[in-house]
Amino acid sequence: MDTAQTDMVAMWREVAAGVGPADRAAAEEGVHLAYRLAGLPEPERIVWAGSPREGAALAARLTAEGAAGRSVREAVRTRPWAAARERVLDRLGPAGWAEHWALTGAQLWDGTVMLTERIGTGVVESSTGAAGDERAVRLVLLDAVLGQHDAAWLAAFDGQDGGGTLDGIAAVARAAGWWWPYEKTVVVCERPVELHRDEAGRLDRGDGPALAFPDGFALHAWRGMPVPAEFLEELAGLTPQRIREEENAELRRVMLEYYGYDRYLEESGAEPVQRDEAGVLWRIELEGDEPLVMVEVVNSTPEPDGTHRTYWLRVPPRTRTAREGVAWTFGLEEADYAPQRET
Repeated sequence: MDTAQTDMVAMWREVAAGVGPADRAAAEEGVHLAYRLAGLPEPERIVWAGSPREGAALAARLTAEGAAGRSVREAVRTRPWAAARERVLDRLGPAGWAEHWALTGAQLWDGTVMLTERIGTGVVESSTGAAGDERAVRLVLLDAVLGQHDAAWLAAFDGQDGGGTLDGIAAVARAAGWWWPYEKTVVVCERPVELHRDEAGRLDRGDGPALAFPDGFALHAWRGMPVPAEFLEELAGLTPQRIREEENAELRRVMLEYYGYDRYLEESGAEPVQRDEAGVLWRIELEGDEPLVMVEVVNSTPEPDGTHRTYWLRVPPRTRTAREGVAWTFGLEEADYAPQRET
């Protein structure tokens, strides 16, 4: 990847993760440009929403009232998108396109797809009440253009689409969040005000919403797993007994990760079941879930202060020896594990 490509991907990565108020003027200019490039009359009005949840509700209401007209997403986004991809594919060829995608859009794909799917699920879950609501919300979400979260595709087309047919879409993406294009009215959403992710790109926060929008729509998650807001509020006061009492196995695992496996074992009165030159094997039964099995390993390399750090490695329940557990963490069988120096 050359410097220009690296800079371009970094720019679109920043767009995808952008938080803070939308640049409304720039976004609205982008909307009008997108309509002109699609050969459509410009929309009569643009209305703003505080989040995709509010945007979906507005889009549904305006279309039901006849105030929006029909969706023009195909003309504004789908056809220009397909034409741009065809031009790039014709110019680079299949192998060249695959290489180009790997260096551009693929760098952002997993993170943006993970985020948009979680947002879409959150919109459906927080918007449905009566029977039939879920289907209606899912249908209106199909009319949305993803704005900043279309960054992966826009990174692949940036500088490659000689036709410039995506300039309007790209302008909106750089300035705002999701949007709904209709004949007469466009609904555009603000960007998030908070976004917290772990090193794997998953939504992750233990003391508040992992993703929050200015109108209050928020998603709570711990290392990618959706959790209720009230669940996070009690994490600071966890005890081993509370962890054992949790009936939901997934939530109990979140509790264990937050509390610390080593701390839980120590305060639960767990006893070691085996020890060898690799470390100490610990096991504790969890009702309704697989046993918690850990290997306690002491790093042979001293810290600057002369102490030796202890690590806790979670291993499969079938593990019978510390050596087998440590070997598993390296993807090896116990018989094949022969370290020159224990670390």
